Amino acid sequence: MAFHAEGLVAIVIFYLMILFVGIWAAWKNKSSGGAEGGDRSERIMVGGRDIGLFVGGFTMTATWVGGGYINGTAEYVYLPGFGLAWAQAPFGYALSLVVGGLFFAKPMRSRGYVTMLDPFQQIYGKRMGGLLFIPALMGEIFWSAAILSALGATLSVIVDIDINMAVVISALIAIFYTLVGGLYSVAYTDVVQLFCIFIGLWISVPFALSHPAVSDITVTAKEVIYQSPWLGNIDPKDKWLWADNFCLLMLGGIPWQVYFQRVLSASSATYAQVLSFIAAFGCLVMAVPSVLIGAIGASTDWNQTSYGALPPKDMDQSDMILPIVLQHLCPSYISFFGLGAVSAAVMSSADSSILSASSMFARNIYQLAFRQSASDNEIVWVMRCTIFVFGALATAMALLTGSVYGLWYLSSDLVYIIIFPQLLSVLFVKGTNTYGSVAGYVFGLLLRIGGGEPYLKLPPFIYYPGWVTQEKIHHITGDVEYFVQQRFPFKTMSMLASFLANVAFSYMTKYLFESGMWSHKYDFLDAVVSKHSDEIMDKDTLVSNHDNIILSEITPVRQSLGASLAGTFINSEILSDDGASSPEDLVIKND
Repeated sequence: MAFHAEGLVAIVIFYLMILFVGIWAAWKNKSSGGAEGGDRSERIMVGGRDIGLFVGGFTMTATWVGGGYINGTAEYVYLPGFGLAWAQAPFGYALSLVVGGLFFAKPMRSRGYVTMLDPFQQIYGKRMGGLLFIPALMGEIFWSAAILSALGATLSVIVDIDINMAVVISALIAIFYTLVGGLYSVAYTDVVQLFCIFIGLWISVPFALSHPAVSDITVTAKEVIYQSPWLGNIDPKDKWLWADNFCLLMLGGIPWQVYFQRVLSASSATYAQVLSFIAAFGCLVMAVPSVLIGAIGASTDWNQTSYGALPPKDMDQSDMILPIVLQHLCPSYISFFGLGAVSAAVMSSADSSILSASSMFARNIYQLAFRQSASDNEIVWVMRCTIFVFGALATAMALLTGSVYGLWYLSSDLVYIIIFPQLLSVLFVKGTNTYGSVAGYVFGLLLRIGGGEPYLKLPPFIYYPGWVTQEKIHHITGDVEYFVQQRFPFKTMSMLASFLANVAFSYMTKYLFESGMWSHKYDFLDAVVSKHSDEIMDKDTLVSNHDNIILSEITPVRQSLGASLAGTFINSEILSDDGASSPEDLVIKND
């Protein structure tokens, strides 16, 4: 492949523009007084809670519309046997934002949390918060690594430059402006990046559609021309597998720090809900050009193009169908616009994930678990260090790990199976405690890992009903790979088992301790009768109120016993709480 100097110039111009916007956003924040006072760390994490609808809607949309989103949607529409019916990400993530806005945004924002892990540490303590940090961190880091890896492969398709160099430069730029401006830089660059994605892909679509090798996509949607119709279908034997994956996207897309970072940055709980609904609409709109590009790929006689005689599916390059269409069905100057779109999509997700991971570590692990007396300036420097460390870790994984997508699939499953039921319990079920949280964590982890993971070549040790052995043929080498496919919706079943285990073990231990059947001295997690310890945190410790609450303050939690189990099951109070409450009212008790 020839080296394209024009493509390199286009990339340089685009990256300089993103870097300029990121630095400008940081300067704007500083000049407006954002760097002054004792809450710099909170402004970096949640932008001072004054993100408006325009910027907020763009940055929340860009959180999901990343490199994996636009590339993955085009890939599934293109793949024979899958098609649009299996391109679940657009509708799954859109519904995820709707559900998040309806049920989760309001209680999280109205209670003034700073990160997603705050309510866990408030109810379950700092050690359980540390355990829940692990799958949350894995999801953010592996996601960043996966999309950086995809960016390198995309650049290699359109512009013949070194993949490693492209990944490193892209990561360094994203890390730098995130370091300088925090959420402000991430949010404002997301606005530019989303425009680039939309314009870059829509400019490319008409040129690709008009290529002589492309048949009418309305015909190939239902008829076999070069491959099976791109609308696809759901085989009855795969309906539970389809439903399992859709539930994972819809519900598993909620418990991510990248989402709640935007929710918590809104100026009010109502704004947080509106931002979620705007982003849901944005996700659907941004998926349209990717769907069209996937359909174009399925409607092309690749023998008439510069790609070669064999189609991408026979070259094991289905995952690169979007850049392949841009490269071989569009003029070179148009493909560079599309290249900017892909680069923008990758960076808009990578910077968000790196900032989210560093926010959770600096606040929930370093500050609340180890250094509750840490100064605000100290927290800022911890954030800066971890932004660099986590960014470097994601970059190294993108360069060195061949199964990075498998790692992300597994970690995203763990977010769905472990963190989502914990979030349900901590927000909407009164009386859950650390013992139930640990039980739910273990149950969910064992049931998910037991099902195996083909991407990581992890064999199952639990064979769920309906499992089959499938074969995957590598067309280039001719090798045949066999793996176990679990058609039973075991991921959703694992999530439900984790939730039920949390509730059941919480109420069982509560009853055993409070009835005197178990001695209070065995409450070694300080979760039921020993809540006076520092392990369980109260609202004053977790929530920063600019008037009279300091993050380093620790207010003792008073013990309250004797409430009936029936009266404490549903936490209906949180559904209607939309205003400031006293710290005493906001302490959720495990009784």
